[in-house]
Amino acid sequence: MTQDLLPLREPTFFILLSISTEKKHGYAILQEVEALSKGKIRLSNGTLYGALTRLQDQGLIERVASDEAQTSGKPRKAYRITRTGLAVLTAEVARLGALVQTARQHLPEGT
Repeated sequence: MTQDLLPLREPTFFILLSISTEKKHGYAILQEVEALSKGKIRLSNGTLYGALTRLQDQGLIERVASDEAQTSGKPRKAYRITRTGLAVLTAEVARLGALVQTARQHLPEGT
């Protein structure tokens, strides 16, 4: 199943990476994705929540209660990566690493 989900699109890669070490709520994911991608990926709320729903449906992440409360007093929704999600992310990192290694071996020196 892991290989069936590869390659990951960049936004998906950064979303999974952003929650790979701790659960986060949507706004924190938006900020982390932008920071990790050095500003290259700026997701709208609609794009993020659509991606989060898709990732939940694929079993890569799960929604959990956050430790933080909204201004309404209700717990915020947070997301964390599942074991399957971590396996997919790890496989993607290995895939990308192999691509980079091959490219470095074949590019002329100094490029």
